[in-house]
Amino acid sequence: MTSSLPSETATQTDHLTVPPSTVPEPGLGVWAPSQRALTAGLVTTVTLVAFEALAVGTVMPLVAGELGGISLYGWAFSGFFLGNLVGIVAAGSAIDRSGVRGPFLAGLGLFAVGLVVGGLASSMPILVLGRIIQGTGAGAIPGVAYVTIANSYDAGVRPRMFAILSSAWVVPGLIGPAIAGWIGDHITWRAVFLGLLPMILIAGLITVRALSRATNLGPAFTDPNRTVAASASRNDGRRLARAVIVTLGAGLLLAASSGGLGLLTLPLAVVGMVLGVAALPGLLPAGTLRAARGLPAAVLVRGILTFAFFGAEAYLPLALVTVRGTSATEAGLALTAATLSWTVGSWIQASRNEAWGGRRLVGLGFVLVTVSIMIVSTILLPAVPIVVAALAWAIGGFGMGLAYSSLSLLVLRDAPIGEQGAATAGLQLSDVLGTSLGTGLGGAIVGFATLSGLSAATGIGAAIGVSAAVALLGALVSSRLAGRRRTERAAAPDARI
Repeated sequence: MTSSLPSETATQTDHLTVPPSTVPEPGLGVWAPSQRALTAGLVTTVTLVAFEALAVGTVMPLVAGELGGISLYGWAFSGFFLGNLVGIVAAGSAIDRSGVRGPFLAGLGLFAVGLVVGGLASSMPILVLGRIIQGTGAGAIPGVAYVTIANSYDAGVRPRMFAILSSAWVVPGLIGPAIAGWIGDHITWRAVFLGLLPMILIAGLITVRALSRATNLGPAFTDPNRTVAASASRNDGRRLARAVIVTLGAGLLLAASSGGLGLLTLPLAVVGMVLGVAALPGLLPAGTLRAARGLPAAVLVRGILTFAFFGAEAYLPLALVTVRGTSATEAGLALTAATLSWTVGSWIQASRNEAWGGRRLVGLGFVLVTVSIMIVSTILLPAVPIVVAALAWAIGGFGMGLAYSSLSLLVLRDAPIGEQGAATAGLQLSDVLGTSLGTGLGGAIVGFATLSGLSAATGIGAAIGVSAAVALLGALVSSRLAGRRRTERAAAPDARI
C-alpha cells in the first residue's frame, strides 16, 4: 500500500519525495501506449511471485516426504518471511539512493537464485536456505512497485493500478495450487521451483526495459530541487541494522522453540527475545507492542492477523496429505477456495467500509478467521469429510478479505501527515513478522511432537490450535482500533443509499 499526499511543494510516497517537476503527466491511463509495457511488467512480476507463494505451500508435504526433516517444515515458510523482512528495509534504502532499477534487478536475481537452490536441494536445511534467499529478493518487489506507481502514474489512475496488482493474485489463486499439486504428484515438486525461472527471465526483461524508459525512476538525487537530509540516510542505515537484528532474534527464538537443542534451548530463546524486543520498536510506530489505541494498535493487529491465518494455512496441506492421505492436488483446492473468498471479502469491505467502519470490519474478520481455523482443525478426524477443509478455509479467506485491507486503510487514515510512508513500512514489517512467527512456531510444535514420538496429527492439531488462540486474541485487541471519525460517521448514511 502506497500513500501519496499532494502538497504545494512535493508528492510524498513510501520512499521518495518527488519534486513537482517529476510528477507524471496527467491523463495517462495504466494501459496508455507509454505505460503499457511498465504495467505489463509489474503485473507479470507480481503474478509470478503470487504463483510461487501459493505453489510452494501446496507441494511442501511432498518436499518434506522426500527430503525428510519434518522438524524444519515450518522453516520453509518462516525463513522466506524472515528474509522478506530484511529485503523490505534494504530495498527502501536502495531505492532512495539509486532509483528502482537496481533494487528490482537485485531482488529478482535473488528470487531466481533462491528458486535454483530450493529446486536442487538435497536436504531440508538447503531448501530452507533457498527460501531465505527467495524471501530477501521478494522483499524488494513491493517497494519497487509502490514507488514506480507513485512516480510514473497520474494520481487519478493509481488506485486502478493498485487494483490491477491485487487482481494479479486471482489467476494464481485459481490455478496455482491445482497446477502445483498436479506437477508435484505426476512429475516432481522440483519442477515447481525450477519451472518458474524462464518466466522470471521474461518478466524481468520486460520490466527492466520499461523502467529504463521511465523518466521519473532514476536516481532522484540528481534533481537539484530534491533535498535529502543526511540524517534521513543515517536513519535508513539504522533501520536496516534493526531489521537484521530482529530477523536474527526471531530466528534464534524459532530455533530454540524447535526442540532438540538440549542445554542451548533456554539461552537461545532468551537471546532471541532480547534482540527482538530491543530492535523491533525502532521499526514500528511508538506504542505498537502495547497496542496503544489508534495507529499502533492497527499495526499490531495486522501482525496478529497474519500470524493466525498463515500460521494455520501452512499446515493445512500437511494435514490433508500426511494425515488424511489426500493428493497434493486436492490439498491445493483448499488454498484456492481461500484466495477466491479473500477477493470477495476485499470487494465487500471496499463497498461497506464507509458505512460500517474499519474497526467493525476488522472485528468481524477476526471472528470469521477464528471460526474457520477451529473448523479446519476437525479435518484431522477421520470421520470428517475432506470437503470441509475447503469450505472452512473459504470462510477464513473471506474474513481476511474483510480485515486485511481495512487495516491498511486505518493505518493510512491515522498516520500523521508526512509519516504515512513510515507507517505503511511498519505495517509491512508487522505483516512479515507475524507470518514468520506463526508458521515458525507451528513448525516448532510439529517438530517437537515428532521428536517426542507423538503422531503427526497431534503436532499439527496443536499448531492449528495455537493459531486459533491467536486469532481470538486478535479479535479482543481489535477493540483498541480507533473508531470512525466524526466526518466519517456523518457520511455513513449517504453510503447506504
